[in-house]
Amino acid sequence: MDRIFRYIDKVYSHLNGEGLLLGSVSRDGYFNLMTIGWGFLGVIWRKPCFIVAVRPSRYTHRLIDDTGVFTVNVLPKGMEDIASYCGSVSGKEHDKIAELKLKASKGVKIDAPIIQVCPIVYECMVRYKFQLERDKIPKDVLLLAYPSDDLHTLYLGEIVYAHIDESRIDLL
Repeated sequence: MDRIFRYIDKVYSHLNGEGLLLGSVSRDGYFNLMTIGWGFLGVIWRKPCFIVAVRPSRYTHRLIDDTGVFTVNVLPKGMEDIASYCGSVSGKEHDKIAELKLKASKGVKIDAPIIQVCPIVYECMVRYKFQLERDKIPKDVLLLAYPSDDLHTLYLGEIVYAHIDESRIDLL
């Protein structure tokens, strides 16, 4: 488990900066990517986990609900345009991986995409999910984050495999 958390500072730096790529897959094997800026890497139930927040209106939400798996991919520095693109177009209408000429493959333990250029990728299996409740969110947060009332679903994903390329960590 130590290996998973060794570069937590770099993961959070990207999460708070350009974002991370959340990978999902359809039942028929179609890969999708979405940029996330909210998430938590930690331990729950003595298991390494990544919690991601996805709005029900997003195509990714349906894919994770259908398959119960996702990946979290940490892009190297200098690839902010990829994160920007993946956060601005829908995978329902765009094959982001093909359009960006990214190389992707199925994970070792799950079928969601591993983006080859990423030095860190977490493969996650959904262990629990819950929908945020409007009446339990502070009013200032509702005004800032939920003007359209599209409250996130939080997916708690157990990290079942971690790809960490020590030789390329300096690219983060």
